[in-house]
Amino acid sequence: MNTTQSTQVTQPIQRCNDFVIKFANVNGSGSASANELFARAIMRMGVPVAPRNIFPSNIQGMPTWYEMRVSAAGWLGRRGGCDLMVAMNPQTWDRDIAEIEPGGYLVYDSTKDLPKSRFREDITVLGIPLTEICNREYSDPRQRQLFKNIMYVGALTALLDMELDSVVKLIADQYRGKDKLIDANVNAIKLGYDYAKTHLSCPLGLRVERADGVGDMIFVNGNDACGLGAVFGGATVAGWYPITPSTSVIEAFANYCRKYRTDPDNGMARYAVVQAEDELASIGMVIGAAWNGARAFTATSGPGISLMQEFFGLAYFAEVPVVIFNVQRGGPSTGMPTRTQQSDLIACAYASHGDTKHVLLFPEDPYECFTLGAQAFDLADRLQTPVFVLLDLDIGMNDRLCKPFDWDDQRRYDRGKVMTAEQLEAGKNFGRYLDVDGDGIPWRTIPGTHPTKGAFFSRGTTRNAYAKYSEVGTDYVYNMERLRRKLETAKKLVPAPILQRASQPSRFGAIYYGSTGPAMAEAFALLEAQGIHVDTLRVRGFPFADEVIDFINARDAVFVVEQNESGQLRMLLINEGEVDPKRLIRVLHYDGTPITARFISGRITDALAAHKVTPLPIRKQVAS
Repeated sequence: MNTTQSTQVTQPIQRCNDFVIKFANVNGSGSASANELFARAIMRMGVPVAPRNIFPSNIQGMPTWYEMRVSAAGWLGRRGGCDLMVAMNPQTWDRDIAEIEPGGYLVYDSTKDLPKSRFREDITVLGIPLTEICNREYSDPRQRQLFKNIMYVGALTALLDMELDSVVKLIADQYRGKDKLIDANVNAIKLGYDYAKTHLSCPLGLRVERADGVGDMIFVNGNDACGLGAVFGGATVAGWYPITPSTSVIEAFANYCRKYRTDPDNGMARYAVVQAEDELASIGMVIGAAWNGARAFTATSGPGISLMQEFFGLAYFAEVPVVIFNVQRGGPSTGMPTRTQQSDLIACAYASHGDTKHVLLFPEDPYECFTLGAQAFDLADRLQTPVFVLLDLDIGMNDRLCKPFDWDDQRRYDRGKVMTAEQLEAGKNFGRYLDVDGDGIPWRTIPGTHPTKGAFFSRGTTRNAYAKYSEVGTDYVYNMERLRRKLETAKKLVPAPILQRASQPSRFGAIYYGSTGPAMAEAFALLEAQGIHVDTLRVRGFPFADEVIDFINARDAVFVVEQNESGQLRMLLINEGEVDPKRLIRVLHYDGTPITARFISGRITDALAAHKVTPLPIRKQVAS
């Protein structure tokens, strides 16, 4: 029950500050708090950590996993594989054991003996009788369950040679002012720590050593960052309907508004957060508020995007500036509500019937969720159109290290072409849908700007440049061509793509976006180490800037890396850039878990081999 088992031929993994640990738990068992405590403890030692919670859509009883990447090099994507498994769920035992890397480690509750056949011979097995200890120490059933999780954190602290004092201090900070909770949790930590020190070989080949890799980075999730970005972006109205995984965007916005948008003199709220009866009603509220001059937004996920389609068409055609945060999940239909995907690109890019095209922003991490979230409101006003911020569950609901948010206090909101009462009174020519500047963007007025002049009503029907109802074909063609010019203007306003060149000139490239970024960064390094040189381009906005199509045209082949089954970014590149489909090679990951560096590098390597093409490194010139 309490011995270390190892009949390995494979040598145990030996690594410091560079490994993957995974916790296999049961949902509702209280493990999430313990696992996050462990992640934060490693960060307190100055070592970057990237945790991901993979959880079911039910409340209790189903399997859940918490995967943690520990990386002194600062890799924040999933690597692939697992070096140390904490297996606490009998339901998933075989699957969890199979995932451990050869030479890896297994920690499990050894209260109940298991036959040797349930283990692997190429891993080190570390049994800790957690249930037995908890039954001895605690009488309350709930305490037995909760403190079992804290105990394995204590055991891991010893096994990985971590600083016990740092973990104890973290608990004291976390439960400041609640002395009973501090004492109880510290006691459980020490029970696990002392058991491991007494009965197991400490430390393992995996170790955590104090470093200085975290610096001033912050630990935050993308949904909270979007909520704060909306506040800094000037939003005052949110209309919404709850849906996983986007709900916490609105909750964060409301919390920040209570702090920053409440009148200090009279306590009045200078914002409105309205929960509608459904998604369709919520986007209708947002469009109404935006038409009336407020900066307004909603947050939703795929099923909500499907329901809102008709109103997206209205906002596009009436040219009302609204922002939509879409935290993508697995679809179609209900799909996988608590799994991540990048599967709504097409649904958002061409949302609604007829000839529509929308502005999309693709944040990579919480920092960009904040910055692009704020920028979305300027773009919506400038372009007088819906703007979609497409993140996903991986960014939205998982805390991640990123650089601190920054904001220029001198920055002023870009409200775009808004005509003033003075301009209207002076008799300036005003046509609500008249293109006077050649950029496709007309001038607008805010209702109430002038008592008799300006636009007071909007409609989704066809009209002429002066907003008068018209079914004349030339009026319709004028309007559609102007909208097309406006989207051409948008190409120059959306965030520019980010290019990373290989260490040697290459005929091959890779395009990616959003949450694929962290894994792509490590995959790039893995490929370079194999002598495979691939330039990469991270797309951050749609319509695509000219540089995106130029990047493709300058290379023999380009890998399009994305997290959906149909290759939606590839479709957009072919449709919008008129690119030869044969030059765009799919790299698709869509099982609902975040993409890994090993998956990307493996698929690119295999594809190059299958196509019998190998990047040719340029030999260094030797001076004669």
